[in-house]
Amino acid sequence: QVQLVESGGGLVQAGGSLSLSCLASGLSFSSYNMGWFRQAPGKEREFVIGITRSSGLPVYAGSVKGRFTISRENAKNTVSLQMNSLKPEDTAVYYCAADSSSIGAKMGDYWGQGTQVTVSS
Repeated sequence: QVQLVESGGGLVQAGGSLSLSCLASGLSFSSYNMGWFRQAPGKEREFVIGITRSSGLPVYAGSVKGRFTISRENAKNTVSLQMNSLKPEDTAVYYCAADSSSIGAKMGDYWGQGTQVTVSS
């Protein structure tokens, strides 16, 4: 059974930083592209950032480039998201996703349950 468990969400002031982690189990982690999506109230879920399975290269959505970074540690089955210079519009539930072939908006073989990030102005 595949599980993706996110942690690290919370409340932060605008301009602050927050780090999220996703622990994966039940899958061959190094064989999966990993990514983060977010869904704000009243909006559709959107791709935020991803990291490739083989080379570990990042793939960004335009709105977060330069502010968010992603990393993975295959030995620990973990992918992390470092969010800096947070803005109120970054407020959303953040989801971890895994995909054996796709990366970007179409990825999503498996999903975590999400963690809330709230950025106050």
